[in-house]
This record gives sequence, C-alpha cells and structure tokens, in this order.
Amino acid sequence: MSHSNDRSHGPTNYNRAFIISVTLNTGFVVVEVIYGLVANSLALLADAGHNLSDVLGLLLAWGASFLGRRQPTPRRTYGLRRSSILAALLNAILVLVASGAVAWEAIQRFLKPSPVSGSTIIGVAAVGIAINMGSALMFLSGRERDLNIRGAFLHLVADAAVSLGAVLAGIAIVTTGWLWFDPVVSLMIVVVIVMSTWQLFQESLNLVTDAVPADIEPLAVRTYLAELPGVASIHDLHIWAMSTTETALTAHLIMPTGHPGDAFLEQVNRELHDNFSIEHTTIQIEFGDPNYPCPLTQDNTVV
Repeated sequence: MSHSNDRSHGPTNYNRAFIISVTLNTGFVVVEVIYGLVANSLALLADAGHNLSDVLGLLLAWGASFLGRRQPTPRRTYGLRRSSILAALLNAILVLVASGAVAWEAIQRFLKPSPVSGSTIIGVAAVGIAINMGSALMFLSGRERDLNIRGAFLHLVADAAVSLGAVLAGIAIVTTGWLWFDPVVSLMIVVVIVMSTWQLFQESLNLVTDAVPADIEPLAVRTYLAELPGVASIHDLHIWAMSTTETALTAHLIMPTGHPGDAFLEQVNRELHDNFSIEHTTIQIEFGDPNYPCPLTQDNTVV
C-alpha cells in the first residue's frame, strides 16, 4: 500500500486581502446606512444590507481559510481542510438569500415608488463600485483553484454589480424623474447574480457530499489506472475533495504478477498529481487470490 501527500499544495494565505476587504466593506455599510437615511433612499439601505451579508461572507471565508491551514491532529487526521468547502457552500447560500432580499425590496419599490435623491445614490454607489471591485481584484488570482476564494470573489463582484445598478438607476432618476428605473435595474442585477452564484452553490454542494470534483473526469482516472502494466482490474476507486484546493484518491489494484515495487507506486502518484491534480493518493495492491477476496460493497465496482 502506498500513500502520497508530499506534493500537497495547501491554501494560499489571503489574510491581507481579507483584512482590507472586511475593513473597507464594513466602513462602507456604515456610510450607506447614514446616507440612505439622509436621502430617504431605500435603495441605499437595501444595498447596505446586501453589503453587510458580504462582510459576513468574507468573515466566513476568512475563517475557513485560516482553519484550512491548521495542522492535522490524532483526532482530525486531515486537519480542518474541509471547512473551506462548508464556507463556500454557506457563502453561496448567503449570496442567494441576499439576492432574494434585494429582489423582494425591488418589487416593493416597484409597486410603491417613493421619492429619492438620485444624485446621492450615484455618489454613494460609485464609491461602492470602487471598494468592491478593488477588493475583488485581491482575490482574482485564487478564484479558479480555490472554491472558497471564489465564493469571496463572487460576493464582492455581485455587490459591485448591485452598486453599478444603483448608479445607473440614479442617473436615470436624475435625468427623467422616473422612479421605476431603480427597481427594474435592481431586478436585472439580481438575475445576473443568481446565475453566477448557482454554479458555486452546485459545486460546493457536490464537494460536501463527496462527489468527484468537477475538474476531474473519473472515467479518465479509472482508465489510466486500468491500463497500468500488470493491472488486471480495479475496485474501491474513490475520488473526493479534502478541501477546496486538495483532492484525494484511494484505489485497490489487482496485480496477479505481484507487487511491482515502490518505484511503480511513486510513478503512479506522480502521474495522478501531474495529470489529474490529485494530491493525496492511497494505492492498495492485491494479487487477486480467490482464497482472500477483498470484500466488495455495491459501490465498489470491479473493472
């Protein structure tokens, strides 16, 4: 049996990005509440609530990023890496719930429009675009390889989009006086946010339930192992995410000619890492002796 984890790449430290983003967004929430009350703008107050959910989402992602770097213990042999997956799922849920709240507020304002200061909306929302896009850029490099960081990135981009919608609505209100621009633009932005967040929700839910990560084709992995020299069949092949950045694999290889040696296992570990980005592999070699069969369950298909 061989286990490999020496090529593991732990999560990148985003502490500085989280500190700056949380600080800026918390300050902006306070500003939006103050100006929303002064300008009698429900749009700004609703956006402040959305921004507050973003702060909570950032804190959640930050906590998971920190926990993911904790060392393993005798009780938690993989550490707390899986917390990053849970944070990504909760982040997606937060974005969807916040989007629903914005949509509900937009519908209410569409049915019962109230006078607002368009120029105030434009000024405050423009600051929101700058803050959220600047914060999102700090997470740009990690959004593809870390689902948890992607959740934080989407939070910030979504809020920048909402602020952009507020700016456009404010311009329309100032130039035409038509108050219905505000809820209409808000509903359009909500649709965009939900469409972009739904994939994050699905991916994180799949990882929580130990599905094979979306960027790995399980049939290709099975074919690779089955075609290794000396391998007669495979069973107990499992591929799952240990965290939003690390993938693990276990497999039983039946090799009637005997154990091929450590060099063979090292090659398999290296090629699984290089070709499929699987960092933690556990390979068990069996001779296929009918007198000592490996117990199979329904999901342990032999190939």
